[in-house]
Amino acid sequence: MIIGVALFEGAEELDWAGPWEVLAAWAEQWPDDGVRVFTLAREDGPITCAKGLRVLPHETWETAPPLDVLVYPGGTRKELADAAVLDWIRGQAGNGALMTSVCTGSLVYAAAGLLDGKPATTHWGSLDLLPTLGKEIEVRPDDRFVDTGQVITAAGVSAGIDMALHLVARLHSPERAREVRRYIQYDPEPPV
Repeated sequence: MIIGVALFEGAEELDWAGPWEVLAAWAEQWPDDGVRVFTLAREDGPITCAKGLRVLPHETWETAPPLDVLVYPGGTRKELADAAVLDWIRGQAGNGALMTSVCTGSLVYAAAGLLDGKPATTHWGSLDLLPTLGKEIEVRPDDRFVDTGQVITAAGVSAGIDMALHLVARLHSPERAREVRRYIQYDPEPPV
């Protein structure tokens, strides 16, 4: 199972790092499950995320092996009008990758046409924008994540962790997802 976590300038840190933690813990703690997780970006070199964290991708679009799963975070909206990004997204979907997004990453999927005629969610601040970027997108404002089969969209930030645990359950088993959740000590009950 090859899982790529997309990075780009302005990506929201927890949108990608939350799912990364879940999926990398799965890969590291249960190596017999055959999971490989890496970050990837259009080009090699430092990426400055939304809150200033600087990271280096493991792979580029050109060097990455074919993906079974893509995790696309939210962040800046430049990608919505970037033909190369939208073509790359469509290419990943066309090659059969399970397309997952966190927060406003779903806006990019909508702009690429992946959400046409499907239910989806996004960050609460972009719920009104989401349906304007595609055709007949059914917005689900109260869902933490929406799984339509080939596309899974998650609401803002921490919902990405829930979505990643759902991925573990879907791709392996609910038992493994519970083991990963326990390993990372994720307790979804907020303290305030």
